[in-house]
Amino acid sequence: MSIVSGKKRSSVDIAVPVHEPDGRPSSLSEEAGHIVTYGTAHSDNPFFVKDLEYTPEEEKRVIRILDTRLFPWILLTTFVLNMDRTNISNAISDDLPADLGFTINTVNTATAIYSVLFSIFCLSGAVIAKIAGPARWIPTLMFAWGLVTLAHALIKDKAGYLTVRCFIAITEGGVIPATLVYLGGFYKGTELATRLAWFWGVQTIASAVSGLMASGLLQLRGVQGLEGWKWLFIVDGIITLFVAIATWFYLPRNLARTKGGIRGFKPWFDEKQVQIAVTRVIHDDLSKRIYEKRVTWVDVKDSLTDIGIWGHLLISMVGLTPTTPLSTYLPTVIKSFHFDVFVANALTAPPYVLQCMVMVLLTRNSDRIRERGLHGAFGAGWQLVGWILLRALPKGTKRGVKYMAAVIVASWPSTHPLNIAWMSENTGSVGKRTIASGLIIGSANIYGVWGSQIYQANDSPDFRRGNFINIAFAGTAFLLWIAQKNIYRVRNARKAFKWAALSEKDKVEEENRKEERGNRSLTFKFTT
Repeated sequence: MSIVSGKKRSSVDIAVPVHEPDGRPSSLSEEAGHIVTYGTAHSDNPFFVKDLEYTPEEEKRVIRILDTRLFPWILLTTFVLNMDRTNISNAISDDLPADLGFTINTVNTATAIYSVLFSIFCLSGAVIAKIAGPARWIPTLMFAWGLVTLAHALIKDKAGYLTVRCFIAITEGGVIPATLVYLGGFYKGTELATRLAWFWGVQTIASAVSGLMASGLLQLRGVQGLEGWKWLFIVDGIITLFVAIATWFYLPRNLARTKGGIRGFKPWFDEKQVQIAVTRVIHDDLSKRIYEKRVTWVDVKDSLTDIGIWGHLLISMVGLTPTTPLSTYLPTVIKSFHFDVFVANALTAPPYVLQCMVMVLLTRNSDRIRERGLHGAFGAGWQLVGWILLRALPKGTKRGVKYMAAVIVASWPSTHPLNIAWMSENTGSVGKRTIASGLIIGSANIYGVWGSQIYQANDSPDFRRGNFINIAFAGTAFLLWIAQKNIYRVRNARKAFKWAALSEKDKVEEENRKEERGNRSLTFKFTT
């Protein structure tokens, strides 16, 4: 029978029984068909057993519990997040600017401000999540932005609009990096890419649902003297507050604390499964053996001087720039094809659903063959082809053909989750990964500062100048993915060369310092 285990015990390891959270020693013994032993419990984490032996089937059971008990709730939180982020584009198609007395240029200004604030609070959100605990910080942020979403129903002018957009950015900014930090405590790095694809895939489903909801809720214009888009914000805000409260009582703080609240009276794992769940994650990344590890200035410096991280940030900022006009004005663009506002919002659903499917398939294949760069280039190339089609169509083209071009653009397999997973597995330590997570989510929103200016009022409704700019960004992103892959290949080759030149004594020292040095260690191999 196949057995999974950690490294062999060294002479300095002390064999001690692993204790439960209440201090009781565990009573592990041989089970039918499995080899179970007392192992080496690390002092930093009582559930980490260095020499713990378990079968692949036991590990799969642990992953299955996480995938059925934890991950669906994480998908629910990101569903609500993107439902609230998408509703502004639906509201704009319902003449929100005209109702409040301004043009889409003011919308662009608000989007730029939103992007700056969102990016700033992405970094602070990741750090606060490590201090307060992501299981508490995530629902707190959700409740806050739910209140701000409701506040959209109170705005009456340009000043009110700009104010609520600032506060929605502040409250939403920290939740995604906090979620990434949270998931890193439950899953191995090699398991995150596909799950992050579902994470962002569900966001596209939320955009589709938001469009369908808008097609109905916008028809409430005039009820209680409110515009249709205000009803959209009211309903979305109420849903968010309800989910936020439930999330507070559902998310476990860590693998060892899974009972209580609305999770149930029994823990998700038995004592052996807790050890498997913790040990496998720590063997994947030794820096995770310390619970609640804080971020240090060394982590900050290490992150800011890592060329690999800057490459991922550049890919995000360039490759995602065209999504700003796309996400803000997709219903409006479809409406310009001579569909009414209700039909236009409903027609945003198909491309978003298709995007989810293609993105998950692309990322799963990337996980399967352990390749990142070419898969990312494929996604960027898909977007490039879509923008070229939308830009090349003459004005007299039938609306069905124009809509299909919009579908191709909007359904591109977003490379963002692939980029994050690639960066995460090539980072090397929890503290550095926390900083990098905040940076990359920030970079994945700061592009809105310039991306918000691509579509201008004097370029509507076809936005031909804007689409030419989108082509330039998508083409550059395609080249950046190829460049990043080659950078990692060169770094691996240099490490291999330096390792071969070391003496046996130096190799032992390098092995002993691999956790301290993270991805700068000669033993660390970058995924390409």
